[in-house]
Amino acid sequence: MDTSVVVVGAGPAGLMLAGELRLAGIDVVVLEKLEERTGESRGIGFTIRTMEVFDQRGLLPRFGDFQTSDMGHFGGVPLDLGVLDSEHWAAKTIPQSQTETVLESWTSELGADIRRGQEFTGVVADSEGVSVHVRGSDEPLTARYLVGCDGGRSEVRKALGFDFPGTAATTELFLADVRGVELEPRMTGEQVSGGMVMAARLPDGVQRIIVGERGVPPQRRTEPPAFAEVADIWKRLTGDDISEADPVWVSAFGDAARQVTQYRKGRVLLAGDAAHIHLPAGGQGMNTSIQDSVNLGWKLAAVLRGNAPESLLDTYHGERHEVGRKLLENTRAQSMLILGGDEVGPLRDVLGELFGYPEIERHFAARVSGLDISYEVGGGENPLLGFRMPPLELTCGSQRTTSSRLLRSGRGVLLDLVGNPTLRARAEGWSDRVDLVAGTPRNVTPGSPLAETAAILLRPDGHVAWAAPGSHHDLPMALNRWFGPSR
Repeated sequence: MDTSVVVVGAGPAGLMLAGELRLAGIDVVVLEKLEERTGESRGIGFTIRTMEVFDQRGLLPRFGDFQTSDMGHFGGVPLDLGVLDSEHWAAKTIPQSQTETVLESWTSELGADIRRGQEFTGVVADSEGVSVHVRGSDEPLTARYLVGCDGGRSEVRKALGFDFPGTAATTELFLADVRGVELEPRMTGEQVSGGMVMAARLPDGVQRIIVGERGVPPQRRTEPPAFAEVADIWKRLTGDDISEADPVWVSAFGDAARQVTQYRKGRVLLAGDAAHIHLPAGGQGMNTSIQDSVNLGWKLAAVLRGNAPESLLDTYHGERHEVGRKLLENTRAQSMLILGGDEVGPLRDVLGELFGYPEIERHFAARVSGLDISYEVGGGENPLLGFRMPPLELTCGSQRTTSSRLLRSGRGVLLDLVGNPTLRARAEGWSDRVDLVAGTPRNVTPGSPLAETAAILLRPDGHVAWAAPGSHHDLPMALNRWFGPSR
């Protein structure tokens, strides 16, 4: 084989996956048809869970200074994210172009082979591997696995005939980043007569506007709309003339909602927008795509290293397809709130009233932040099981650390919180894949799940695979399930 994995697409999902694979020592080639990054930034900022994921890999300092906020929204109805248990808030001012720059730098430093100007044209896959065809090359690129991270119009998805059911777009919205105009901020999904508008200030004097005219069907476009078209609609809906603004870039998008029925076909897998498309409400699409890759990366690496059976890859579909399904569910609901007219006003009012109840607000805040995600890890009474590890500070000998820092290497972690050498001895056979850490918790509040927990097994993606007391599986069974047989 020329390489172990070919990743098609050098967007956030493809770059994150390549980085995860390289952390585990897996060779990877990333094919990107564009010669250079476009500089466009459809996604802005990170959800709380993505902030945690980047902290787990030590990436947050690479983004420099940025603004965070403990306020979010569901379909334009404000949400207090401060009700959630996290050491991070949502990032609001990081354009996707910067995210791609950071991830490409990190991935390249780790040794990924990123090949720009290389367009995927087809693949032949069998039980042994894949032969990937690239435009202009007579010889295919051979690998053991292919992962399509090539966006909503994925050529990998089409080439393999993945079923992609869902609903077509019913309306068209326009997005433009502009300079030379000063606009008052408008909340997400602000309703005006005839449509919806949004305006937000970005770094470097850039203003982002989104505008959608109600009742106008989407067009089939082969190139971005002219800025004059966007300015005309903006003036019709707001009365403001922005025609003299300098457009940085312009795009059109719709509210189509589709998801593949299978994230894996043998040696070919999909991640990110290649697997699911939807209205980009709250920036959840890019964030979910990044988290797809973090879920897949360590599993694919474990199979390629021979530590785990190929059946571990089936858990990627089992876990992330359900996350994608819920994503489409909540973005379609938000679409009705954002794009609807006066008829949905009462619904917005009722939701605003319901969000006044802490449990309801916490549920919706966790939903849009990615903190409600739970995986099936064997069952049990411990409430941490399957969820992401909540923030935990530890004293390990004379050193202080956090649960996030312990995940920097992309390995599993067994946390012994009560000083139990017998427990660590039982996991010794997996120490080539799992770090065995004894530490004393420092920031645990009485009554929290962590206060009653003696030991925790973390997967490389930060989700709790086992905890004591309260897991139905014993520790060796959990280690074997997620990390393969003992050496």
